[in-house]
Amino acid sequence: MSTHNTEDMLKHIKIYIVIFFALAVLTVVTVWASYIHVSEWLHVTIAMSIASVKGGLVVAYFMHLISEKKLIYAVLILTAFFFIFMLIVTMTASETMGPLVPDFW
Repeated sequence: MSTHNTEDMLKHIKIYIVIFFALAVLTVVTVWASYIHVSEWLHVTIAMSIASVKGGLVVAYFMHLISEKKLIYAVLILTAFFFIFMLIVTMTASETMGPLVPDFW
């Protein structure tokens, strides 16, 4: 078992506290953004952007991916690419697909 220096532990605790407050502030910003009068599409875009930043903070610091090797980042980027690809396919499928039930039914 490795021993940790007290200063090292305090440094990590300070980082966790800063991230906690950043997540709390971003939650307040999300609630505030829900009250501004913009289109529904812009509401979703703003909310997803804030949620992405919050998710990134959680993944980077609480899941310790900020100190991982390059392979983890490659897998993460590949996963994000396929997620975005599937979102685009799903969003455009309703425009390109015909009716699900043929006309003769």
